[in-house]
Amino acid sequence: MSPRAGWLLVNEILPRLRSAVPLVAHCVGSEDPEELIGDATLHAARILHSAEQRGKTVSASSVAYFAIEHTRSGRRSCGNSASDVHGAATQLKGRSRLDSLEQVVASNEECGGEIWELHDVLASDQQDDVATKVARKMDWSEFVSGLSERERAVIDCIVEGRSLRDAAKSFRVCDSTMQGDKRKLAVRILDFIGVDILIQIRRKPNWKDSLDASRERLACREERRHL
Repeated sequence: MSPRAGWLLVNEILPRLRSAVPLVAHCVGSEDPEELIGDATLHAARILHSAEQRGKTVSASSVAYFAIEHTRSGRRSCGNSASDVHGAATQLKGRSRLDSLEQVVASNEECGGEIWELHDVLASDQQDDVATKVARKMDWSEFVSGLSERERAVIDCIVEGRSLRDAAKSFRVCDSTMQGDKRKLAVRILDFIGVDILIQIRRKPNWKDSLDASRERLACREERRHL
């Protein structure tokens, strides 16, 4: 950008943006007017730069008008998508809506005023989320693909609750051989998955830590009020 364009941007265009953007552009989510003014300023700088590259002369009022229209329609410096659920344009067109996970969706006065928030409906402490289940299934499939047929038979017996003696008869080996395969298989599983697998499967999703902390903080605040 040339010095003339920079002067035009700071002295002629930016004042127009500061006066108009807060009035015509709607903030989405955590946005504030200053952030929208910054986005509009970047739009204006891009328009000026593009005009200079093509050898065209543009007026400050025209640049400010198009920068304001871009911002008002939901275009942002980070992207112009109208299909991204988090995009400003998508939300301005009513195609998506962002809600807090701490939003109260139900309450029960008969149970001491117990409430259920949005994250209580979407997630369960007793079950893993879908992404975790899929990742573990992929890891397990990779591990099983490297096992022999006899080792897979050991796993089938354990899962189905059958005795290893049945598998030993089908492979024509003694019971002690199958027990040895079972011990070796346990070592291989620990080496592949990790010794902390039992801790991982009992751990709550990390995104719930902040929600639990917020609820505990509110509970402590309520207790202090009644002291």
